Amino acid sequence: MSDATTIPGVDLDALGAWMDGQGLAPGPIEAPEQLGGGTQNILLRFRRGGRTYVLRRPPVHKRANSDETMRREARVLGALAGSDVPHAALIAACGDTEVIGAAFYLMEPVRGFTPTVELPALHAGDPAIRHRMGLSMVDAIAALGALDYREVGLEGFGRPEGYLERQVARWRSQLEGYASFEGYPGPEIPGVEEVATWLEANRPATFLPGIIHGDFHLANVMFELDGPELAALVDWELSTIGDPLLDLGWLLATWPAPEGGGLGSIGIQPWDGFPTEPELLARYAERATRGIDTVAWYVVLACYKLGIILEGTHARAFAGKAPKTTGDVLHATTVGLFERALQRIRAS
Repeated sequence: MSDATTIPGVDLDALGAWMDGQGLAPGPIEAPEQLGGGTQNILLRFRRGGRTYVLRRPPVHKRANSDETMRREARVLGALAGSDVPHAALIAACGDTEVIGAAFYLMEPVRGFTPTVELPALHAGDPAIRHRMGLSMVDAIAALGALDYREVGLEGFGRPEGYLERQVARWRSQLEGYASFEGYPGPEIPGVEEVATWLEANRPATFLPGIIHGDFHLANVMFELDGPELAALVDWELSTIGDPLLDLGWLLATWPAPEGGGLGSIGIQPWDGFPTEPELLARYAERATRGIDTVAWYVVLACYKLGIILEGTHARAFAGKAPKTTGDVLHATTVGLFERALQRIRAS
């Protein structure tokens, strides 16, 4: 049935049998190729019946919520069908873990590139194109936040009531939970309590709920090969119903500072031409109905939340559950994010 019996995490014969049951074009699974991009989940591209697919599933060593995360990703991709939000089209999803050992879904391949890997000659050679690339990212989250989550079938996808009030406690609890990893000395992160205290004291009183991507930065988008527009937002693991201004805050929290640095800038050369933060904010104000007066709060929350998430890999590295070099790099990124949060606080 297939070119090979199995690849890590995917039994191709079992996959083919499941696809038959979904009414997808029959035939052998050909040219299976594991794709890079992302540090945890498995992406597999293959051909069958004259069509190309990309399969996404959790890592072989799953976390407790890995299967539910895949089910949620598939649900949000299905809900985005026909919208103005650039995304990989969902083909079919399997929430049953018995087929290949994990929940998974199939999507259309995206023709594009991730800018943190390498800029094609067209984009590298024209600062005007790079400028429009940054603006197209803002357009994407404005379009996402404009969707009515109930109308697209995402009622119950998240709990918007009390969303902002839950954030600090939720992520403080996650950070405290890392103490369960053997050998982890605790979070040596400057400003953890100062940032948390400021967030609680300055939380916006109200917000308009909507769909959020939840991890929106330059490493989680793909651009079109022949122009500056977005081809797709990818990696929807943290998507939920919450405050869409957090996507804007996340973009700014990871956007390279004029003096260099920033999670999203890894591997992007040349950088000149990409929009400045004021230009990104002006674009969002033009395209979205939500005000940006409280954007500093969302930037600080993004730094807090993302820093704590990345610190988890640092903690797992002490217990031998992640590479030490990766843990060290992500810990340094966490420290940088908290430094950026403190700068925002002191400038506010």
